[in-house]
Amino acid sequence: MAVAEKLGAVDTYLEALEHRHKPAIQALRRLIHDAVPDLTERIKWNAPSFGKGEDDRITMRLHPGDRLQLILHRGAKAGADDLFRFEDPDKLITWAAPDRGVVTFSGADDLADKSAALTEILRRWVACTTR
Repeated sequence: MAVAEKLGAVDTYLEALEHRHKPAIQALRRLIHDAVPDLTERIKWNAPSFGKGEDDRITMRLHPGDRLQLILHRGAKAGADDLFRFEDPDKLITWAAPDRGVVTFSGADDLADKSAALTEILRRWVACTTR
């Protein structure tokens, strides 16, 4: 599927989405695109997902509908025992596994408060998890 078609699919998905945090979801999507503009975007796991080519690295978690989270991951074949470490000086990330982190937002204001630190995290995450 071409990039324009994938973006169209994401636009269509988000237009139809009924979610308590929809404005924050839209703002988070813009922030991700601005932070790392060369990422491919698609719907995966019933939410927008971003990566290089077919390798997803950042995925929104939209369900259940009472929360908005961003999952930072290394893909299906990442090894949890390979001594991967990632610095998070602002302590935004909760580590679900050594190579998979979660950033949680309570809403648009919380996202705005975290946006500067999150932008830097996203740039560094993509740089150190893609080849």
